[in-house]
Amino acid sequence: SAVGRGPEVPFCSEAYSISAASRGKELRLTLVPLGPGASLDLVFRFGMSGSFRLCPAAQLPRHAHLRFLTRESPPRALCFVDARRFGSWRLGDAWQPGRGPCVLSEYQAFRENVLKNLDDKAFDKPICEALLNQKFFNGIGNYLRAEILYRLKIPPFEKARTVLEALKDQEQARRKKNPSLTLSKKLKLMRENPDLLELCHTVPMEVIAAEKKLLDPDHLDNYAAFKNWLQCYLVPGMSSLRDRSGRTIWFQGEPGPMAPKGEWQTSRKQRSLKADPEALTPKVSTRTSKRRPRAAAKPPKTTEEEEVSDGPRKGRARGRKKAAAAPAVSEPEAPVKARSSRRTSARRGRGEGGSP
Repeated sequence: SAVGRGPEVPFCSEAYSISAASRGKELRLTLVPLGPGASLDLVFRFGMSGSFRLCPAAQLPRHAHLRFLTRESPPRALCFVDARRFGSWRLGDAWQPGRGPCVLSEYQAFRENVLKNLDDKAFDKPICEALLNQKFFNGIGNYLRAEILYRLKIPPFEKARTVLEALKDQEQARRKKNPSLTLSKKLKLMRENPDLLELCHTVPMEVIAAEKKLLDPDHLDNYAAFKNWLQCYLVPGMSSLRDRSGRTIWFQGEPGPMAPKGEWQTSRKQRSLKADPEALTPKVSTRTSKRRPRAAAKPPKTTEEEEVSDGPRKGRARGRKKAAAAPAVSEPEAPVKARSSRRTSARRGRGEGGSP
């Protein structure tokens, strides 16, 4: 499309097949001509809103940034749809460097990669932040980390190394106690007493195994099934806090010793309103709605932060005044102070919304 940010795809063929393979948060498409010509690989990242959709070519969805047309009559189009344009594609078959083994398709390699690198500085951080590091947890995103930690009753702001070293000690003790365990017995133990790394594999597998029921792009009104599956993320009554990268983590109980200071009490007060994404927007006075909120300090956004975002974000410029009058309820925001000067607000320039 004219507004797509990906590179041009130098591929032309009267007829071709498309196959796909995934690894963590990436998907590779291989285009193979059915006649003469060379094949081509594309590797996609989906960002916050990217997906593929098959639809009539005459009824393309908005934000269909890349289209593969069928030869049937009338033709259909397989579209890469990305409303927020955080997703991307690149030419070639190489996975993005620096990503660890996939939590789904390369579980044993994933597990070994974590346990043998516990000295890495990534594990100096809280466990909720370490779980988003794609060097070690390739495939885990915001809602998955909340569900995994909730099931194990692990405080999200416990130090990652503390959590994982305990897991490593347990694994060594289990091997000494049962050195001749068969594979079937190991799988039984894994199901009965899963640890954090095992849940990094089995929890996303639950979503995939029930994909047609939980996340069907052609039936977005079926979101209720996915919502019912969630036990912690966006669930009313749960607590929430922003981690040091600006991402919101949902949890139950105490946050842990590495929780950001001065935010825990605020989140407890807001959670009854903001935990439910379908809650009604609170009304505010006319005077308040005319004030310009002071932008909360945010750390520089990294590629990984952008990629695994799950909740809606506020826009810039013109979107700010709307946000002051009707704050988003699906994702808790850091408290802001209203600025009383209307003159300053009137002088504010206009910019393009949509960038977090």
